[in-house]
Amino acid sequence: MHADPESPACREETQLLPDEWLKVKAVPANGNLSPGVYYPTVSKRNRSHRHGATRRTRRRAILKNGECNILKSRISQRRMRFLQDMFTTLVDAQWRWTLLVFTLSFILSWLGFALIWWLISFTHGDLEEEHLPPMQEASNWKPCVFNIYDFTSCFLFSIETQHTIGYGSRTTTEECPEAIFIMCLQSIVGVMIQAFMVGIVFAKMTRPKHRTQTLLFSKYAVVCQRDGELCLMFRVGDLRKSHIIGASVRAQLIRSRTTKEGEMLSHYQTELELNADGCDSNLFFIWPITMVHRINAESPFYGVSAADVLQERFEIVVILEGTIESTGQTTQARSSYTTSEIMWGHRFVPLVSYNRERQGYEVDYSKFEETTQVDTPLCSAKELDEFYGSQTDRRSIGYNGSSLPDDIIYRSSLNSSRLPSSPLGIADRLVAEAIRRSSLTNRPSIVKYPPDYFNNPVDHSSSSSEEEKSKKKRISKKIGD
Repeated sequence: MHADPESPACREETQLLPDEWLKVKAVPANGNLSPGVYYPTVSKRNRSHRHGATRRTRRRAILKNGECNILKSRISQRRMRFLQDMFTTLVDAQWRWTLLVFTLSFILSWLGFALIWWLISFTHGDLEEEHLPPMQEASNWKPCVFNIYDFTSCFLFSIETQHTIGYGSRTTTEECPEAIFIMCLQSIVGVMIQAFMVGIVFAKMTRPKHRTQTLLFSKYAVVCQRDGELCLMFRVGDLRKSHIIGASVRAQLIRSRTTKEGEMLSHYQTELELNADGCDSNLFFIWPITMVHRINAESPFYGVSAADVLQERFEIVVILEGTIESTGQTTQARSSYTTSEIMWGHRFVPLVSYNRERQGYEVDYSKFEETTQVDTPLCSAKELDEFYGSQTDRRSIGYNGSSLPDDIIYRSSLNSSRLPSSPLGIADRLVAEAIRRSSLTNRPSIVKYPPDYFNNPVDHSSSSSEEEKSKKKRISKKIGD
């Protein structure tokens, strides 16, 4: 059974093939095959949309927009639990449900108290024909509420009482104590409903979640060398002028792990140590900053190479937390990186420069996602440390005036031009060859020559015995003379 050539799995396998493999010819329609040419077999599948069929995507706990990809099911007494925390439920609900509850809370309260006012007038006899407002002066009748004719009049009086409108035509009298009590009760209930609903709408509109729309994470994370160490890096930025006070960034690695007892932990979380520009994870967040995780012996990526990135399945969740300067609320922005979003052998380009015309530092956000290819070892940091040994001053390419040969562990410029920019394009065979060669012995030490070696016409390659013989010949000639 052939796989779908447009599926993510097939696209990854296609990127692992060299360019010559991708230039193979398709099978001719006439069926004539040329000898020595490989013709791939392409299965013809019906690409019509089927109900319920979805494209295969990579598993991730946190989406790129920060939403948690978590589905909760089989919760006992779910409705009762959510109704007990009505305020949070309405704040988290969609706007259409919040507005529906907002409208119904007022309409139902108006109707409920209108019914109570109608019952008070009915029991007191104010709705009888001879006790209606036109006949009250003639019959000397004093109602509980002036100008009440029917239920509609009671509904209008309920709205006026709850919102203290006070048109002046309908008022409560001292004839009915129960009417005075209901008027006070409705005023209190009206204030409570209004405060409750206004608080929900205000909390929903000022949620710190909306502030995260202007906090950016780079789409890809990169792996390259910095100060001789392999580093995992990603970028964070803020689009607003109002800064995030006390901003801190942390990262967690989510992957499977097996304990010593054989227990399988499918979603084991490991904290990654981050720093930025020589500081810890607490940022002075005035412009985009590149967060760096050094892959050393304490890092969970210490034994991960470029080939392992293609094979393993893990997710790096990055979290930015801080206080909004304008509102004083705490906000949290999230994003994540899967194995397909890690670019091995790339580095972010600078995007902050000084603008002399505007007299200030300018941030070019068009370069926020831009990276450039750099020579980077394909082996893991552990194998790189074993290769270098104690040569800490030769960890970077071209450091201290010396460079390491490309055929040991570095990708040459010819190979980098043929390989795709994504780590998925790095062939496994190149990584295996690089790891095998990394176990070779270190380079021989540099031969040091005396300072006058190249200026002295004497041939330093001659042995000491030949020099003694030449001296004896000169001495014998002088004696003969």
